[in-house]
Amino acid sequence: MQLQQLAYFVAVAETRHFTHAAERMRVAQPSLSKQIRTLETELGAPLFSRARGNVTLTPAGEALLPLARRMLADAETARREVAELAGLRRGRVRLGATPSLCAGLLADALARFHRDYPGVELLVEESGSRDLVRDLARGQLDLALIILPLQSSDPSLVTEEILRENLVVASPPGRRRPYMRIEDLRGRPLVMFRRGYDLREATLTACRQAGFEPRFAVEGGEMDAVLRFVEAGLGIAVVPSMVLDGRPGLAGTPLAPPGLRRTIALAHRKDVEPTRAAEAFRATLLYYLAEAAHDGSLPQGIELISSD
Repeated sequence: MQLQQLAYFVAVAETRHFTHAAERMRVAQPSLSKQIRTLETELGAPLFSRARGNVTLTPAGEALLPLARRMLADAETARREVAELAGLRRGRVRLGATPSLCAGLLADALARFHRDYPGVELLVEESGSRDLVRDLARGQLDLALIILPLQSSDPSLVTEEILRENLVVASPPGRRRPYMRIEDLRGRPLVMFRRGYDLREATLTACRQAGFEPRFAVEGGEMDAVLRFVEAGLGIAVVPSMVLDGRPGLAGTPLAPPGLRRTIALAHRKDVEPTRAAEAFRATLLYYLAEAAHDGSLPQGIELISSD
């Protein structure tokens, strides 16, 4: 089994078309088809069903696809790790982060890292925490800033708690209460994040523990869309306090004690050592956060977790 064969297999699986896969891989279609047949022979099972011109994965192909993606990702990581041995003049960091962090803390940390390591390529994936955990497990990310606790136990990840942040109720400016209780959300129209966001699960869990099902005015948005919908008066939303900075069209009402808080952690796969570039980014990020905590420039509602 060769990595090239696996790359051809993944291309066909994703395009569901041999000619399109060959174009993506920049190889002649007969050569790609031959390599797929060789792989099928070696594995002892067909990987694709080609009935009536439709290309679909067989059960064997379905089983191989996530493994092939991970093997290709790991091979690319290994290649870049070797290239990084020349003093981090080259390399790559594939970083995942939630939208609230991308819009807040992360930009300045990335700028500092780019200044110190200009030859290292930075790739940032912005998504909900549950999606980032999935991408880490698949080998598609080197590091990710995720939210704890995880929705499901995943022993394949190493997590390092770095920050805690408060959640608030976002609404248009106007007459405000000093605080709100979770029970005050009963019957109020909520703007709800799409599935895959930890904020969605945190809000639903808190409401259900208070004995009611929340009412959605609209659901399915990303962070920017949710905030804009709240500004437009469609409803209220539970969000991290720091995303309201620079948004005069929104106000944040604290939740009554004990409130809602979440823990931000830096995570990587347990079975793959982070590359030198990823370790350098981790060090840069932690140093930047420590400086920000010391000089009081962390966004409101954010607290650094001591790494003693």
